[in-house]
Amino acid sequence: MTHPLVPPGETPPVEGCIAEAHQEQPDGGIWEHPYVWLSFIVVGSVIVAGYFVARISGY
Repeated sequence: MTHPLVPPGETPPVEGCIAEAHQEQPDGGIWEHPYVWLSFIVVGSVIVAGYFVARISGY
């Protein structure tokens, strides 16, 4: 091997970058839009509760 090994996490000298470092926004993942998930849970709960109310009332 003619090139020395570069430790992990370091950029080799020939592949340097001149761009400014910037802070990236963290990925929110599933918690990006909590009101969407909350609305799914509420709507599902209302549907299940409506089913049992209809069964109890005799429909």
